[in-house]
Amino acid sequence: MSETSAETNGPILFREKLAGSQAFAQLFRDGMGLVEETAAYLDGAGRKESKALSRAGALTYATESMRLTTRLMQLASWLLLHRAVKEGEMSLSQVNQEKTKVKLSPTFAADEETLELLPDTLVSLIRRSIVLADQVRRLDATIHAPSDAPHNGNNPVEHQLDMLKAAFERRG
Repeated sequence: MSETSAETNGPILFREKLAGSQAFAQLFRDGMGLVEETAAYLDGAGRKESKALSRAGALTYATESMRLTTRLMQLASWLLLHRAVKEGEMSLSQVNQEKTKVKLSPTFAADEETLELLPDTLVSLIRRSIVLADQVRRLDATIHAPSDAPHNGNNPVEHQLDMLKAAFERRG
């Protein structure tokens, strides 16, 4: 690459390339797979298992399955928006505007005593959805971190490292 093309194109912004990364592709596959698996379970075996629960268990099942499906719908929306960036159907700035409709609020699992009332498969789906939500929130924080003022003369690699550091600090 010549110096003039580097000057013309500028530095590659890491966060703009994340939606096209292998890590995003795997997260997308895992997330959409979890959505499909959950839908199949709730429409099939889960429906049968819920009928065998105690009254308290059935109420807990209804509550937790609703939370699970809501969480997964929000995560699927986020994943589909960012796949649109990868496919060139939307820009990252368009996604920034649209993603305000997607709620990536922190997820709280029911306490262990409550989870004991539920079938093991549902508990597994709930836990996996919480892990997925945490991964999506971390990636979202990295991709959609507020843009800093232009780095006049600063090293672009240093800026990218600062962004990564900030993302991992938010994780903890």
